Amino acid sequence: MTRFAFWLSALFFSCAAFAQNPAPASAPIEPAVTSAITPEVATFQKIEDTWSSAVNMHDQYSLELVLSPLFVDVSAAGDITTRNQQLANLISGDDKVIHLEQRVITVRMLGDIAVANGTYTLHHKAGSGQVDEKGVFTHVFERMRGGWLCINSQRTLLPDDPKVKAKKQSGSDLPFHIPLFSRSDKKDQ
Repeated sequence: MTRFAFWLSALFFSCAAFAQNPAPASAPIEPAVTSAITPEVATFQKIEDTWSSAVNMHDQYSLELVLSPLFVDVSAAGDITTRNQQLANLISGDDKVIHLEQRVITVRMLGDIAVANGTYTLHHKAGSGQVDEKGVFTHVFERMRGGWLCINSQRTLLPDDPKVKAKKQSGSDLPFHIPLFSRSDKKDQ
């Protein structure tokens, strides 16, 4: 009986030793690489790239494939336009040097609705000169016929960087000036 127990324990420990051996040296283990870009952001970035390209190239057909017939746009200036007005402006607009770049930052999926937020840069002609407009956007998409169409767009201008004000120089040798605890320019009386 002791022989049986000895052989059984020897078999058990040898199986455990084989089970704990690492993978063979020929197959190195590589750490998993994660991407900061989610599949949803990548999908909607492609749609935004198509939209930007259609505006930049004055391509009516490509813009029709991105915008829903129910589309409503609220520009950074507060102008409200529909899809048909956007298409008409694209074709007959006086601004032939328009250039739009859009970058998707986040996408929230709500069933057949998706909300994409991001930044944009718009170079266009206004009056007699060029205008560079930078801002943020919110685009609402609806899943239709196996694809995504934008049904609402809202743009908000970012304020220009204010000029950096010159700091008032302190007469103190210390980095912080606390009136009660730092040296004073007045002589002791």
